[in-house]
Amino acid sequence: MKRLIAALVFGLGLTVAHAAIDTYEFDSEAERERYRTLTEELRCPKCQNQNIADSNSPIAMDLRREIYRMLEEGRSNDEIVDYLVARYGDFVRYRPPLNSTTLLLWYGPAGLLVIGFGVVVVMLVRRRRGAARPENHSLSEAERERLASLLENRK
Repeated sequence: MKRLIAALVFGLGLTVAHAAIDTYEFDSEAERERYRTLTEELRCPKCQNQNIADSNSPIAMDLRREIYRMLEEGRSNDEIVDYLVARYGDFVRYRPPLNSTTLLLWYGPAGLLVIGFGVVVVMLVRRRRGAARPENHSLSEAERERLASLLENRK
């Protein structure tokens, strides 16, 4: 048991030891904050739903390096985001802009909710109408006779 625990701890230690750590020198704390904000607000193109700061994929490392380079050149946040959007599309943004290509993304969930609510309302109205009809509650003469014969055969 002790060997198993030691092996697990050793294995976890090796995994953590290989994690990528970026060490960039910034001129000011404001520039470091801009870098952190940009890398946390932009999505990694490879890692479905991970930001660039948290991803260890090679493309995320390249993007962090590219963001650092552009910050050193003095580019604004908008210029950096526009460059990455031009290169990778709106996918790199967690909050893509509202335009014709992202219209379904923004209003699709609300539309599906409205359609689902409409379906439920239609089903309830049909069920109430069906339950309110008197012909649904009474049996015809032939049905009564068949029911009586079935009940007699059961005894």
